[in-house]
Amino acid sequence: MFRHARIAAIASLFLVTNVALAAEPTFRTDDGADKKLPWFELVDGQFPPENSAHYFAGELIHVDYVKRTFILRNDRTDEQNRGNFDLPVAVSMLPYGAIYYHGAPASLADIPLGTHLHGKFYSKPKDDTSPPISYNTRISNEVNFTRCLLLQDDFSHYARLGQAWHIDEVNLAGMKLTVTLQQNGAAVGKPQTFDLQASTRVWKDRGFESLEQLEKGQLIQFNITWATMYGPGRVTEIWIDEAARNFATAHQTAKHRIYIRQRGLAGRIDAVDNPSRTVTITFFDGVDPALFKELPKGTQTAIAVAVDSLRTYDPVNDRKGGLTTNVVKVPLEPGSSGVQVQIQPDQLLEGFRPGKIVRVYPTAWPVIPLPLEEMIGLMQ
Repeated sequence: MFRHARIAAIASLFLVTNVALAAEPTFRTDDGADKKLPWFELVDGQFPPENSAHYFAGELIHVDYVKRTFILRNDRTDEQNRGNFDLPVAVSMLPYGAIYYHGAPASLADIPLGTHLHGKFYSKPKDDTSPPISYNTRISNEVNFTRCLLLQDDFSHYARLGQAWHIDEVNLAGMKLTVTLQQNGAAVGKPQTFDLQASTRVWKDRGFESLEQLEKGQLIQFNITWATMYGPGRVTEIWIDEAARNFATAHQTAKHRIYIRQRGLAGRIDAVDNPSRTVTITFFDGVDPALFKELPKGTQTAIAVAVDSLRTYDPVNDRKGGLTTNVVKVPLEPGSSGVQVQIQPDQLLEGFRPGKIVRVYPTAWPVIPLPLEEMIGLMQ
């Protein structure tokens, strides 16, 4: 009897140990203790797992919004030595990479140069032998993290985390603003002092106000520039009440909706059924969910072939229309909107293959000629 109990106990311990080992991550994470693990490597045709990206922040110093590429001047951190301070990192948005500005989806074209941004990144492919961007032979610690999953300004970053800044002191004579980050009424970190400028834009309700409207005790959001180079940074815009923040987000949302309706919903083809001529597509993240309601089941829809930068060739002439046979919810993953659609175009193009990128146009969206620089062919 005791022998059987002992065997059962050993078997149970073995099972628990194996489950625990299986649950351990196989890749490095920012909050993980094992720094010897490799970073997660992206797999073509798949969305990445949760918590697999690497975070860092920096200032936008160059952008090519058509190709969805940009350069950040990396923030200074305790993990750098002085030789790595203020160095650039050249990055491309992943096809399913999402951009947020003022709390709403955005294009790189919406973000002014100099804006401080937060991002989640993946390392470049192993076969990428392009030389790293450098300054006098010095390179950033983050130089290999060249593919971006998520990019957002300070406003969007802290709002997403449910955090806001509490004003501790306003010194207009010295043009200083001392604030403490808060979440659920509790301080997150220590007070920080930012520089105010004569050009700092103060938003209240739906209009501009002067710096004199800043008061101790206010909960605010703001965007900055020149972060970490000369202290925490210089404040470019401040939203001092909820109405102002909602107005900024609503304005950016309206701008985003126009942008997407003119260019189509971007997604990746999951499967193609040739006999039934059915294309299954999962849409990417970073899109206002309200736009998916404009793609109901049973309506006519058009599909255009796109590339990783989300540019199309000539959607006015080369898109293929057909019936939307199904619209379903799928499990959320990083980079995925959680919305999947099935469409039966009247013709299957060469670009309609699993893993390929497409743009989808609901019938209510007029397909208009895009600027030449946005189409494949003029600019590679």
